[in-house]
Amino acid sequence: MEPIERLLKALKSKLVFPSIAILAVVVLASFGIYKATQATVVVAEDGKTETIKTHAKTVEDLLNKLGINISEHDDLSEDLDAPVEDGMEIEFKKAKQIMLTVDGQFASYYSTAETVGQFLEEENVEVTKHDELSHELSDEISENIHIQVVKAFPLTVIDGKEKMNVWTTGGTVRELLAENDIDVKKRDKIKPGLDEQLFENRNVTIVRVTYKKEEVEEAIDYQTEKVEDNKLEKGKEEVITEGEKGKLVKTYKLTFENGEQVKRKLKEEKVVKEPTNKVIAVGTKEPEEKIVQLSQTKNTQQQNAPASDGKEFTMHATAYTANCSGCSGVTATGINLKTNPNMKVIAVDPNVIPLGSRVWVEGYGEAVAGDTGGSISGNRIDVHVPDESAAYSFGRRTVKVKVLN
Repeated sequence: MEPIERLLKALKSKLVFPSIAILAVVVLASFGIYKATQATVVVAEDGKTETIKTHAKTVEDLLNKLGINISEHDDLSEDLDAPVEDGMEIEFKKAKQIMLTVDGQFASYYSTAETVGQFLEEENVEVTKHDELSHELSDEISENIHIQVVKAFPLTVIDGKEKMNVWTTGGTVRELLAENDIDVKKRDKIKPGLDEQLFENRNVTIVRVTYKKEEVEEAIDYQTEKVEDNKLEKGKEEVITEGEKGKLVKTYKLTFENGEQVKRKLKEEKVVKEPTNKVIAVGTKEPEEKIVQLSQTKNTQQQNAPASDGKEFTMHATAYTANCSGCSGVTATGINLKTNPNMKVIAVDPNVIPLGSRVWVEGYGEAVAGDTGGSISGNRIDVHVPDESAAYSFGRRTVKVKVLN
């Protein structure tokens, strides 16, 4: 039942002063007129819709009555000074604070964008597939969200003889290679190092290192040795054994960088076949007439041995020259036999015959004990002769040696 009808019914059932009845009718009529003159407005706030009856004259008046504060960043479908009309729909969207860091540069924004992607597009921040983004583009914007973007930059990786362009947002060389499925060996050379940080224009170079084994065969020369043969006439030579070269295998380690050889190192030498020396028999047999002459000379020298009270020895004697291989030509006592090739000098064991002693040697004559030798020990001497032919002529013999002083 309407208020006016209730009032009239009350007046009929009770006695009331006419003036009071009239006043009540006026009040109720005014209330009805007030309600009838209200505008019906639909307000949509952040997706929530509410229908409101109002006598507000402007949109700003209406929002103030609803306790809605508008900032410069908020979205409002109508101007604040627009008059409120019956059936008006007002859409209002509150801006949220958004923090954005791009490559370490921080800034704060207010936006009514609904998703991360919409906000970045709104601010002209381009994000490529190579960049790092802290959120998905489809993520909803929440109050005080912090969006972080790390922009990728291009680098060149020189892998051996190949070049490739890659994108990275930084990190280490090791991480870059892993991201791009580039496998490296411990022996490869990488610049900058695996744990070095990447930055723009810092390209990566990989030198591929490989090894190879190489075997090389080399011939080993044989030596020629001569042996005395007292059955072969002096001055003649005969080959007893032909020489044969040996075989040596050398193993090298070859180092290659990007397919080019840069190093060759000898790792092992192995003799797989020993050489066989060539053996030549050298005749020492004197002709019959020479033997007679030597015998006569020997007897004469024996008869002409100087008189002395010095010690006398029976010794094994050989001959040597100053021009032997590896010989300096200077004796242990400093005598230069190369400048004195005819000087009579013998090599002795100093424990038997003191160095510097003057001696007489059977078949050789007087000499100076002026040298020593590695094989000269005990009753053994080596007599100096001018040349190799004289040494062969002297051969090996047993002689008497007398110390003269």
